[in-house]
Amino acid sequence: MIKQKYFPEWTIIIPVMAWIFYFADAVFSSGYYSLFLTLLLLGSVLAGVYHSEVIAHRLGEPFGTLLLAFAITVIEVGLIISIMIGTKGLGTITLARDTVFAAVMIILTGIIGICIVIGSLRYREQTFTLQGVSTALITLTAVVVFMLILPNYTVSHEGGEYTSFQLFFIALVSLALYLGFTMVQTMRHRSFFISPQNKLLADQKELSNNNELSRKKMFASCFMLILCLGIVVLIAKLLSKDVEHMVLSMGAPKSIVGVIIAGIVLLPEGLAAFRASKNDQIQTSLNLAFGSALASIGLSIPAIAIISVISGIRMTLGIDIKSTVLLVLSLFIITVSLATGKTNIMQGVVLVGIFLIYLFVTVVP
Repeated sequence: MIKQKYFPEWTIIIPVMAWIFYFADAVFSSGYYSLFLTLLLLGSVLAGVYHSEVIAHRLGEPFGTLLLAFAITVIEVGLIISIMIGTKGLGTITLARDTVFAAVMIILTGIIGICIVIGSLRYREQTFTLQGVSTALITLTAVVVFMLILPNYTVSHEGGEYTSFQLFFIALVSLALYLGFTMVQTMRHRSFFISPQNKLLADQKELSNNNELSRKKMFASCFMLILCLGIVVLIAKLLSKDVEHMVLSMGAPKSIVGVIIAGIVLLPEGLAAFRASKNDQIQTSLNLAFGSALASIGLSIPAIAIISVISGIRMTLGIDIKSTVLLVLSLFIITVSLATGKTNIMQGVVLVGIFLIYLFVTVVP
């Protein structure tokens, strides 16, 4: 009898190597070494996805997707705050805005669009629970407007910035909305976030999941997930100067740095969502996407805002007219596309088209 492996070796070896070579950067610092660290960063992200899915398997839906969204948010907050505090200059005044706006656009148009296309190519149509998606959309729309659009129209401070009092109050309101959504998702209306074809078997699946996965394995995965998240933040911060130098040397806008950070942060979420869509679980893909978007703006920005107020670091949140048009268009298209409880390939193609336009006008403003 062949004994099943506790974990695949790479999910342990790569994060451990990443920690070791992170501390060796002062000795081997070079362009090739930075490339090697980048590969370890990506490997640690993939390992983090694996361990988060192991934990999610035990917790069941929608707790699993909520856990992954929270894990991604920890990476995002840690990365943005570490860069802002490390630099402490006007060069990072728009970093949080650029990163969060990029994350929202990548999720709404890129991740959801590709998930719909993948699912439609294989299954033609996929169904989801409309109540859960509509609940997530109305919450996300409100928080997005509070954080990224409203700052442009307040008069207490110019340049798309809130005053410290405004920032603190709106951060608390946004945090309350996110926590309210989390309570709806996990307790009051949990059934809204379970795939229609799985609702009848949800309880049986949850019981079987709990029996199949030992507590020791889950706690080991929790420990490995913390290691993965920690090293992702540290290596990403270490490489941020190289990324910024590369962007500036290419003559590209500095906002590209936010897009790159958001892309790294959302890689685990995207891979998990694509895999779910391929397995005819579009509900899980949407839970991951909307949960991550809400956590990215409803949890990340309040955390960053509180720290910026305490440390005295300025933070611009208001996006420009071009970004506002793209954001409003994305919210409108996705609201109309998901209004029927079913997906088809054209909805995904349109969202991917908006995503490509967003990337193009960011590089070529």
